[in-house]
Amino acid sequence: MRFWDSSAIVPLLVDEASSAWARSLLDSDDEVLAWWAARIECVSAIARRERDDELAPGDVSVAMRELDAMASAWTEVAPSDTVRAQARRLLRVHPLRAGDALQLAAALIAAEGHPPTLPLVSLDERLAIAAEREGLPVVRHVEALPDPR
Repeated sequence: MRFWDSSAIVPLLVDEASSAWARSLLDSDDEVLAWWAARIECVSAIARRERDDELAPGDVSVAMRELDAMASAWTEVAPSDTVRAQARRLLRVHPLRAGDALQLAAALIAAEGHPPTLPLVSLDERLAIAAEREGLPVVRHVEALPDPR
Protein backbone atom coordinates (compact mmCIF):
# COMPACT_ATOMS: atom_id res chain seq x y z
CA MET A 1 0.00 0.00 0.00
CA ARG A 2 1.14 3.52 -0.80
CA PHE A 3 -0.21 6.92 0.20
CA TRP A 4 -1.07 8.82 -2.99
CA ASP A 5 -0.75 12.58 -3.04
CA SER A 6 -3.38 14.26 -5.21
CA SER A 7 -0.66 15.42 -7.59
CA ALA A 8 0.09 11.77 -8.37
CA ILE A 9 -3.57 10.76 -8.73
CA VAL A 10 -4.34 13.35 -11.42
CA PRO A 11 -2.08 11.71 -14.05
CA LEU A 12 -4.15 8.56 -13.63
CA LEU A 13 -7.19 10.57 -14.74
CA VAL A 14 -5.86 12.84 -17.48
CA ASP A 15 -3.09 12.31 -20.00
CA GLU A 16 0.18 13.83 -18.78
CA ALA A 17 3.89 13.12 -19.17
CA SER A 18 3.81 11.17 -15.91
CA SER A 19 0.66 9.14 -16.68
CA ALA A 20 2.44 5.95 -17.78
CA TRP A 21 4.64 6.08 -14.68
CA ALA A 22 1.62 6.56 -12.38
CA ARG A 23 -0.30 3.74 -14.08
CA SER A 24 2.64 1.36 -13.73
CA LEU A 25 2.85 2.15 -10.01
CA LEU A 26 -0.86 1.54 -9.61
CA ASP A 27 -0.58 -1.72 -11.57
CA SER A 28 2.15 -2.91 -9.20
CA ASP A 29 0.05 -2.12 -6.11
CA ASP A 30 -3.55 -1.05 -6.62
CA GLU A 31 -4.21 -0.46 -2.93
CA VAL A 32 -4.48 3.34 -2.73
CA LEU A 33 -4.48 5.31 0.50
CA ALA A 34 -5.46 8.99 0.22
CA TRP A 35 -6.59 11.84 2.44
CA TRP A 36 -10.24 12.85 2.70
CA ALA A 37 -9.93 15.88 0.39
CA ALA A 38 -7.95 14.14 -2.39
CA ARG A 39 -11.07 13.84 -4.53
CA ILE A 40 -11.74 17.59 -4.26
CA GLU A 41 -8.12 18.45 -5.07
CA CYS A 42 -8.33 16.22 -8.15
CA VAL A 43 -11.57 17.89 -9.26
CA SER A 44 -9.84 21.25 -8.86
CA ALA A 45 -6.92 20.14 -11.05
CA ILE A 46 -9.25 18.75 -13.72
CA ALA A 47 -11.42 21.88 -13.69
CA ARG A 48 -8.35 24.09 -13.99
CA ARG A 49 -7.27 22.16 -17.09
CA GLU A 50 -10.76 22.53 -18.50
CA ARG A 51 -10.78 26.31 -17.90
CA ASP A 52 -7.34 26.56 -19.52
CA ASP A 53 -8.68 24.65 -22.57
CA GLU A 54 -6.28 21.78 -21.94
CA LEU A 55 -9.14 19.27 -21.64
CA ALA A 56 -12.21 18.89 -23.82
CA PRO A 57 -15.60 18.61 -22.06
CA GLY A 58 -15.83 14.92 -22.99
CA ASP A 59 -12.43 14.25 -21.47
CA VAL A 60 -13.49 16.06 -18.31
CA SER A 61 -16.56 13.83 -17.99
CA VAL A 62 -14.44 10.70 -18.42
CA ALA A 63 -11.88 11.94 -15.87
CA MET A 64 -14.63 12.71 -13.33
CA ARG A 65 -16.17 9.24 -13.76
CA GLU A 66 -12.75 7.61 -13.37
CA LEU A 67 -12.07 9.71 -10.28
CA ASP A 68 -15.36 8.65 -8.69
CA ALA A 69 -14.66 4.98 -9.45
CA MET A 70 -11.14 5.21 -8.11
CA ALA A 71 -12.19 7.11 -4.97
CA SER A 72 -14.88 4.56 -4.19
CA ALA A 73 -12.15 1.89 -4.04
CA TRP A 74 -9.38 3.70 -2.18
CA THR A 75 -8.88 3.82 1.58
CA GLU A 76 -9.34 7.32 2.92
CA VAL A 77 -7.77 8.95 5.97
CA ALA A 78 -10.62 10.84 7.65
CA PRO A 79 -10.31 14.31 9.18
CA SER A 80 -9.59 14.30 12.88
CA ASP A 81 -8.18 16.46 15.64
CA THR A 82 -5.00 14.37 15.45
CA VAL A 83 -4.56 15.11 11.74
CA ARG A 84 -5.23 18.83 12.34
CA ALA A 85 -2.70 18.96 15.19
CA GLN A 86 -0.10 17.19 13.07
CA ALA A 87 -0.77 19.62 10.18
CA ARG A 88 -0.28 22.59 12.51
CA ARG A 89 3.10 21.21 13.52
CA LEU A 90 4.08 20.55 9.92
CA LEU A 91 3.22 24.13 8.91
CA ARG A 92 5.64 25.41 11.53
CA VAL A 93 8.44 23.07 10.47
CA HIS A 94 8.17 22.92 6.66
CA PRO A 95 7.37 25.48 3.92
CA LEU A 96 4.02 23.86 3.06
CA ARG A 97 0.62 25.18 2.06
CA ALA A 98 -2.29 24.25 4.33
CA GLY A 99 -3.62 21.54 2.00
CA ASP A 100 -0.22 19.93 1.65
CA ALA A 101 0.28 20.00 5.42
CA LEU A 102 -3.08 18.28 5.93
CA GLN A 103 -2.24 15.72 3.27
CA LEU A 104 1.18 14.98 4.80
CA ALA A 105 -0.37 14.84 8.26
CA ALA A 106 -2.88 12.26 7.02
CA ALA A 107 -0.03 10.16 5.60
CA LEU A 108 1.91 10.35 8.86
CA ILE A 109 -1.15 9.35 10.90
CA ALA A 110 -1.79 6.47 8.48
CA ALA A 111 1.79 5.30 9.03
CA GLU A 112 0.86 4.73 12.68
CA GLY A 113 4.14 5.96 14.12
CA HIS A 114 6.29 4.12 11.55
CA PRO A 115 6.81 6.55 8.63
CA PRO A 116 9.41 4.36 6.85
CA THR A 117 6.70 1.72 6.28
CA LEU A 118 4.42 3.91 4.14
CA PRO A 119 5.69 5.18 0.79
CA LEU A 120 4.20 8.48 -0.39
CA VAL A 121 3.64 8.87 -4.15
CA SER A 122 3.96 12.52 -5.14
CA LEU A 123 4.75 14.83 -8.02
CA ASP A 124 4.91 17.84 -5.67
CA GLU A 125 8.57 18.41 -4.84
CA ARG A 126 7.94 20.66 -1.82
CA LEU A 127 5.62 18.06 -0.29
CA ALA A 128 8.06 15.26 -1.18
CA ILE A 129 10.95 17.00 0.57
CA ALA A 130 8.86 17.56 3.70
CA ALA A 131 7.68 13.93 3.63
CA GLU A 132 11.27 12.67 3.40
CA ARG A 133 12.28 14.88 6.30
CA GLU A 134 9.42 13.34 8.29
CA GLY A 135 10.73 9.85 7.48
CA LEU A 136 8.32 8.75 4.74
CA PRO A 137 9.91 7.14 1.70
CA VAL A 138 8.87 9.10 -1.39
CA VAL A 139 8.12 7.60 -4.78
CA ARG A 140 8.84 10.24 -7.43
CA HIS A 141 8.60 10.39 -11.18
CA VAL A 142 12.08 11.11 -12.42
CA GLU A 143 12.45 12.12 -16.04
CA ALA A 144 15.24 10.32 -17.85
CA LEU A 145 18.34 12.48 -17.61
CA PRO A 146 20.54 12.86 -20.69
CA ASP A 147 23.66 10.74 -20.76
CA PRO A 148 26.52 13.05 -19.66
CA ARG A 149 28.98 11.41 -22.07
